[in-house]
Amino acid sequence: MEKGVTTETLPVIGQRFRGFLPVVVDVETAGFNADTDALLEIACIPIVYDAEGKFVPGEAHHAHINPFEGANLDRRSLDFIGVDPFNPMRMAMAEDEKTALKRIFKAVNEVRRQQHCTHAVLVGHNAHFDLGFLRAAIARTGSKNQNPFHSFSVFDTVTLSAVMFGQTVLAKSCIQAGIEFDGKEAHSALYDTQKTAELFCYILNKLAPHLLDNLVADQ
Repeated sequence: MEKGVTTETLPVIGQRFRGFLPVVVDVETAGFNADTDALLEIACIPIVYDAEGKFVPGEAHHAHINPFEGANLDRRSLDFIGVDPFNPMRMAMAEDEKTALKRIFKAVNEVRRQQHCTHAVLVGHNAHFDLGFLRAAIARTGSKNQNPFHSFSVFDTVTLSAVMFGQTVLAKSCIQAGIEFDGKEAHSALYDTQKTAELFCYILNKLAPHLLDNLVADQ
């Protein structure tokens, strides 16, 4: 019988990345300065194994966020991402930073524990931009104790895409990978996170298709 990975022998993510749980994150902001410009939207998707031992996106967690008090709102940035922070429909569903982070961190920590991981590691397209805004929001809200993310390590799909496809733009990298990408949906944190997660999984599954069997054999 051909050897395969079953649900009984399926390794958890903690065995794959030295105890790190990859979590794809995208933020939409009102500028480029994490300390002064508003964080307006965040989405997170943990990466897990499926029943066949392939990397797949897990459950998405998403929040619209009200600008913190005194936050700068750069008009050009708002026009670029297509967000009106004071749209009544948006304001009805938006949360303050602390509430949003607490809810999302709780969900990520649950997956982290299930996957036997010590930390989450942020996966992003230009990941240090997202990590910078996340760290600034954590500092503003005093959420350090709930924060599951490593303070400086990241997995960047820009680098992975450059190696795999010779591309650095998210949309072009997705197209190279055969992943549908709708430019009209871009700059929504949830959409960009979903596409980045699909891209990350595609690249990992292509680069290391036999690694899972090795992990199981070493148990």
